[in-house]
Amino acid sequence: MPPTLLLVEDDPLLADTLVATLATPEQQVEHIADGGVAAARLGEPHTYALVLLDLNLPTRSGLEVLATLRAVDRHTPVLILTARAAIEDRVKGLDLGADDYLAKPFALDELEARVRALLRRRSADEPPSLGALRLDPQRQRFSLGETPLPLPPREHRLLACLLRYAGEPVDKARLIDEAFAGEAVGDNAIEVYVHRLRRRLADSGIGLRTVRGIGYLLETQ
Repeated sequence: MPPTLLLVEDDPLLADTLVATLATPEQQVEHIADGGVAAARLGEPHTYALVLLDLNLPTRSGLEVLATLRAVDRHTPVLILTARAAIEDRVKGLDLGADDYLAKPFALDELEARVRALLRRRSADEPPSLGALRLDPQRQRFSLGETPLPLPPREHRLLACLLRYAGEPVDKARLIDEAFAGEAVGDNAIEVYVHRLRRRLADSGIGLRTVRGIGYLLETQ
């Protein structure tokens, strides 16, 4: 499912423009025009990948919305969009936990670039995962949900590489280069490791598919 951005903006013309600009097949955009509604939504568990937040909002200010979010969620990136140019407003927003600040009027190209940068930063901060499959990068341990998934070293490296490119087919040359550091690993050996991983992932909702003529694809089923 594509990530969802939340746009909190009360100017209907600007909101329509931003939704049309940011909504793509790879990401969705949800729009809320009221600060109180946004605070209620963000004060509860949510799955937004990024929040674009105006400061001048009806019923509750953007700073109040930001404070509500940060009381329960320190990780979702927030990009403040506002006509307020005063230094103190920027400082307040950043002190409350905003990740970036863009003063109106702004170029749409710059907005898109900042959104991409924040999404990349968020993605880099998150442990690699696909469905129930998780990799703890510090302990270098896999799990399926709450259940540890211990793997022999070669299977571990192979699965870590496939997880890094989840949703994309990975050819054998890349697997040998990245998962096995170029060591001598024959095609038959890789097929054996893939077969073993398929059995370990059975009934997990994670599939490891052979893409004929290309390589292997790790995906949710």
